[in-house]
Amino acid sequence: MTAPAGAPPAAPAPLPTGRGIELVLLAFAAVLVTGALVLVEANQEQELTQALLWVGLAYLGLFAAAHLAVRRFAPYADPLILPCVALLNGLGLVMIHRLDLANAERAAAAGRDAPVELISRQVAWTAIGLALFVAVLWVIRDHRTISRYAYTAGFSGLVLLALPGLLPSSISEVNGAKLWIRVGSVGIQPGEFAKILLIVFFAAFLVQKRELFSTAGRRFLGMELPRARDLAPLLVAWGLSVGVLVLERDLGTSLLFFGIVLVLLYVATERVSWMLIGLSFFLGGCVIAYQLFGHVRVRVQVWLDPFADFEGTGYQIAQALFGLGTGGVGGTGLGAGRPDLVPYAESDFMLSSLGEELGLIGLAAILIVYLVLITRGLRSALAVRDSFGKLLATGLAFTLALQAFIVIGGASKLIPLTGLTLPFLSYGGSSLVANYALVAMLLRISNAARAPLPRRPATPLPPLAEAGTELVERRP
Repeated sequence: MTAPAGAPPAAPAPLPTGRGIELVLLAFAAVLVTGALVLVEANQEQELTQALLWVGLAYLGLFAAAHLAVRRFAPYADPLILPCVALLNGLGLVMIHRLDLANAERAAAAGRDAPVELISRQVAWTAIGLALFVAVLWVIRDHRTISRYAYTAGFSGLVLLALPGLLPSSISEVNGAKLWIRVGSVGIQPGEFAKILLIVFFAAFLVQKRELFSTAGRRFLGMELPRARDLAPLLVAWGLSVGVLVLERDLGTSLLFFGIVLVLLYVATERVSWMLIGLSFFLGGCVIAYQLFGHVRVRVQVWLDPFADFEGTGYQIAQALFGLGTGGVGGTGLGAGRPDLVPYAESDFMLSSLGEELGLIGLAAILIVYLVLITRGLRSALAVRDSFGKLLATGLAFTLALQAFIVIGGASKLIPLTGLTLPFLSYGGSSLVANYALVAMLLRISNAARAPLPRRPATPLPPLAEAGTELVERRP
């Protein structure tokens, strides 16, 4: 049916925001988490306790508020990112509650007082993380404005990254790694927030200096190598990563930081030579650190043969491998295994806890959720229109991917064990809060990528009889 002559053109149909899909997926995640809590309590306590009620209600309330915030401040954001995060966070709460029940049972059998429940602390950290999530969405209305503060972010990130290594061990060292700033019973890991600030800095810096880093030097084996004077940022990143490895005794943060810088350089320049040179630098630094520092040699020796010192340094990884083997393909069932036998099962070895009770099938499902989350982040990087947004989204999504790989590789003995935690699954306040800020920034970039372009009001053409004449000179 055609519009009558002279009628104004019909307004285009509004684009779908995807918020309805997000709400349905959040409800599905809530059903899965509630069912898992019921199974844990049924297998552990043989009855349902009040913890099921308050944990379930807190979970529903927090993510309902997060959904409303996304609907209000980022209506066109990707509808799959928040449900993936909610499901991972919910499964982490389930396993932490399950470990709390097991620890309380062991304490009662030994005649000791029940330990502090970690589930209440993790719910509190989730609330703080989602509050920061909403604040980031509210304050940052356009991700491009962050690039104005790139150098401030870079300086702040360096200070936060180096601070634990410079502080006394009494307030910064836990389990041999100097990663913390502790005041009484409360502690934070500044490095978790430093990684976001440094990603902002490097994304803005590489956008400004892209032509400099893309300038080719000599050709070698078919590759265009960068000029020697252009390697300064890579050398600085290498020095910082080795400094973290030496001062803070943390292989995980060192690998994470250098990997982020290397990937951003590759995305900005599209040159494989940067990757090869960077990997050579990092491997050389690791060899030097292995020769000079004892804590690095211990990590490598435990990785090569954890059973050589089963009762000592290899106990943790060996028990984790036993747990993964016990789970097999289908798992023992939620609440029916013994993940509490692994030290730090709620944080460093959350993978083995989930693998024992959910089996290979359950772990594969969790890895697929991570894959969807990371893929949607990279999809936002491809779709956004500005170069800074592309690099920033790539860095944020790759951070989640690399951190998950480092933790999963360490717990499964693929790489040496590190002190990082699985994003959104493991117990830990700093990691959870910082990752919620990271996800909020991803949603902001995704909203910019999917939002319709502003339409300029059409100026009506004057009638032909009233149109002005124009003299055009015809040249031979």
